[in-house]
Formats: sequence, C-alpha cells, structure tokens
Amino acid sequence: MIKYLKTGKSGEEVATQDAKVRKTVEDILDAITQRGDAALREYSRKFDNWDPESFRLTDEEIQSCYQAVSEQVKEDIGFAQTQIRNFAQHQRDALRDVEVETLPGVILGHKNIPVKSVGCYVPGGRYPMVASAHMSVVTAKVAGVKRIIATAPPNQGKPHPAIVVAMDMGGADEIYCLGGVQAVGAMAIGSESIAPVDMLVGPGNAFVAEAKRQLFGRVGIDLFAGPTETLVIADETVDGELCATDLLGQAEHGPNSPAILLTNSEQLAKDTLQEIARQLTTLPTADVAGQAWEDYGQVIVCDSYEEMLEVADDIASEHVQVMTKDPDYFLNNMTSYGALFLGQETNVSYGDKVIGTNHTLPTKKAARYTGGLWVGKFIKTCTYQKISKEASVMIGEYCARLCELEGFMGHKEQADIRVRRFSKNAA
Repeated sequence: MIKYLKTGKSGEEVATQDAKVRKTVEDILDAITQRGDAALREYSRKFDNWDPESFRLTDEEIQSCYQAVSEQVKEDIGFAQTQIRNFAQHQRDALRDVEVETLPGVILGHKNIPVKSVGCYVPGGRYPMVASAHMSVVTAKVAGVKRIIATAPPNQGKPHPAIVVAMDMGGADEIYCLGGVQAVGAMAIGSESIAPVDMLVGPGNAFVAEAKRQLFGRVGIDLFAGPTETLVIADETVDGELCATDLLGQAEHGPNSPAILLTNSEQLAKDTLQEIARQLTTLPTADVAGQAWEDYGQVIVCDSYEEMLEVADDIASEHVQVMTKDPDYFLNNMTSYGALFLGQETNVSYGDKVIGTNHTLPTKKAARYTGGLWVGKFIKTCTYQKISKEASVMIGEYCARLCELEGFMGHKEQADIRVRRFSKNAA
C-alpha cells in the first residue's frame, strides 16, 4: 500500500503558473523577431539593468575575468572540465559510422555529423551556475560543433568572472553577457549583432525553459527542462540526516523544485521529516529550500522494493538517489529517470558539478521518453544509400508494386524508369 505522509502543490496550480509564463515569453520572442538588437537592449535593461556597449565580450574583457578569479578556481574548473570531457569522449567514441551491404549491390549506411552551431545558455540569477558552462560547452566541443556561442546574465552589474572563465576554458567561440528569454531568443532568432545558431542547450528558469519550448522547431533543443527535481529512494539502511541533506541540497535550486522521499520504512520517513525541520533552522539557503519543501516536497511510504520501483518509474524524476541495501535492483529495473546516483557514497551534487556525467537532465516526466544532454545530442545520425544497376532493377520492381498499392504513381515511375534503364534487356 502506498501512503503519502506529505504532498505538494496540485497539478492545476502548476498549470495556472505555466500559462502566465507562456504569454510573457511569447511577447518577448515576438519583439526580438520584429526589432532585433533594440528589443534585446530593452529587455536587458528592464530585467537585468544591463546596457553595455556590446553584449559580446572582447578578448580583453575575457582576460580580465581570468585575472579576477583565483588559481584555485581555475584549477577546480579545469579538473571538472577534464572529467566531463573524458566521459563525453568515451560517449563520442561509442558512436560509429555504419556502412553495410544488405543485399548484393545494395550499400546502406549512416554518418554521425555534428550540428554546425550551438548556443549554450548558462543560468546566473540566484546562483551563478558555473557547472552549466562545462556541461554544455565542453560536451559540444567534444561532439565536434564548429561554432559554439555561450551566454549568461550579468551578476552584480558585470559578467560573472568564473562563468566567463569556464566558458572560455571549455572552448566557446563567442561569449555574451545577456540573460533570460532575451538571451535564448537572440541565439535562436538572431539579431543585427548575433548570428543565429542551429541548436539551443542549457538549463534555466521557467521563462528560459518556456522560451526553448516555443523556439523548438525553429532550432533544435537539448530537452524540455523545468525546475530541478530530486527523488531519494531509501530504506532502513540509511538515516534521516543523510536523506534530509540530499533532499534539501536539491530543493535549494529554487522555490518550485520538487524533492521527494520514497521509502519502505515509515520510521525513516518520520525521522527525515524531523531532520528536515531541524536543518532548515541552520541551512544558509533555507529561505529557498524551505519554500520548495513546503510547496513541492513529498514523503511516500511503500511496502516493498517492487512498489517503490513502480512509484519511482511513475514519478520519472530528473535525479534519483538510491540509498538501499541493494541499489543495483533499481539500476537493473528502473526505466524512467534522468540520472541515477547509486549508494550512500555518491550524491546528486557530484553529478551536478564535477564527476563527469552531464547535469542537464529531463524533468516533468520527460524521462519517460528521453535521456539527458550528452555528446550524442549534438550529433545528427544521417543515412545514405548507393546501389548497383542490377540491384536497382531488383529493388525497383518491389518498390513499383508497393507504390502502386498506395496510389503513389509518381513514386512508382521513379522506380519504373530505373527498371527500364538498368535492366539487362534495356536497349
């Protein structure tokens, strides 16, 4: 039996908020389409109080950002990017071009071709998310993208030095200081000063996520991303302090970030609730994490592993931390999740910042049909075919009959003309 000790906001309340965001974004994107740089500047002043001579950073401005951060920061960024680059390279190496003779004289194949240009958005509002620069820019670079542009909003009235350094170290070709919907719109739509890209990637707030949704089709996107989600699956082998820490550690992302405890131990559930209340009295980000927990936090108690598995797959959370006596049970049986963190030794923060897997992951149940950002997202797998004259006659005879069956007589003639020309009986 599934028991809810705590629930969050209803789906109806969330839908009402989404509708308001949708209209705001639609208006901004329309303005960028109509007025280009003038609209970008207007919204940058309005939302970020930022009105530089140029939104693109010069080489001198980038170098000043290097001077503004410590050697330790640069070393840490380098370490994180090395881990992400190494794992992305292993993923890229797993993508093979294919060419095979499927029938005598019939050669079929596919090539893995990088997207030509990508725009990487790095959030920098409540938190300057330096790690998002690694996840998008570095991964696109490993994929072989030729033009990578990256943008982040100003922080305290200027480009955030560590974000800029991370973008540059990651391999961005153009770096902009521009935030929110106007940044995403500029990269996708283009303006007098910014050439448009073929694909948008990177996380952001509800407005950035909605902008990507509305721009999808005009450009490609990595995935539809909502607020950060975390699901902790735990049993009696772990304690309430660790569960509470891992729930609040992700709830601090934003006031609408769902954090869920799923357990088969009612005692652990009660201990975690008490521990969350205690930690919220000392956590520096308690104002955000506490609001998220109050509005979106859940505690669910199940009878068995099998029941927890069923609930977990239904939730399809972005992050799933498994702290049970047999974490591999969930690795082997779960089908809907963004990323798994198996055992007490690891945690979502490692994945968010440094370990090497990508932190741009599906939310709002999108894990039912997609994984997260990885090197393959920047790759187009494009097929081709080439055949001999003899094979063209054989394939053409089948094709002509199938085309006629469907009533596609123009298609049929494409096959018939080759049968006539390449047949051994042709004049």
